[in-house]
Amino acid sequence: MSKPLILVVNDDGITAPGIKALVEAVRHLGEVVVVAPDSPQSAMGHAITISKPLRLKQVDVFEGIKSFHCSGTPVDCVKLAVDKVLHRHPDLCVSGINHGSNSSINIIYSGTMSAAMEASLEGIPSIGFSLCDYRHEADFTPSAYYAKYIVEQVLKKGLPAHTLLNVNIPKLSLADIKGIKITRQARAKWEEEYLERQDPTGKPYYWLTGKFVNHDHGTDTDEWALANGYVSVVPVHHDLTAHYAIPFINENWDFSVIDKGNDNPAPTISKEDFNL
Repeated sequence: MSKPLILVVNDDGITAPGIKALVEAVRHLGEVVVVAPDSPQSAMGHAITISKPLRLKQVDVFEGIKSFHCSGTPVDCVKLAVDKVLHRHPDLCVSGINHGSNSSINIIYSGTMSAAMEASLEGIPSIGFSLCDYRHEADFTPSAYYAKYIVEQVLKKGLPAHTLLNVNIPKLSLADIKGIKITRQARAKWEEEYLERQDPTGKPYYWLTGKFVNHDHGTDTDEWALANGYVSVVPVHHDLTAHYAIPFINENWDFSVIDKGNDNPAPTISKEDFNL
């Protein structure tokens, strides 16, 4: 049988230390192909490029590994890899290793996780890896160790359909990490403000600042695991339906006025009602 085909992507760019660590972690587990942005694309979320052409160039970045850099977003990289680069459907997509946490609500903004999500939408088992250290000189050795272990588990045991993994590694030495916890996404958010400044011409510009606040005190969350020295693994899916809300709305909303079987005609709405 052929080796597993592993697609490696990221959002920090093809020259970032994190993707180098991830390639080294998985290079002996299968046939590895890298398609990554040619420049940093952090916080791009699930953005795709539709208003300008994309460039894709094969580069020699990782010894013995077929690699390409792309002018687009992390999601663009996955789409191009599937359509133009890979010779068959990949067995796994790994994204990262990101500089900085993608726990809790950060998954919404993360280019790292959006790349993994896009691969999952294509039916590819996927994992996003993030290290809770924003420094360029961060030590990725513990992250690579756990990435290799988790990738081995997924290749051997698989994942449930339509599921991907959000893996966050604490900023600790390998000896100080206590192990792995399977967790849920904490209820946390960024409390933000924009600093207003002036450019040299006197025109205002704005710089986003803020702090991350955890409102969830559960001991089964990703934030708890990271704060207590564990690698957090959150199983994620892309069905955004709030299933618990369906019975609430059906039971509490009044649909009678628009029910086709109702004798009362629906009210007439005109443009004037909306001040159009």
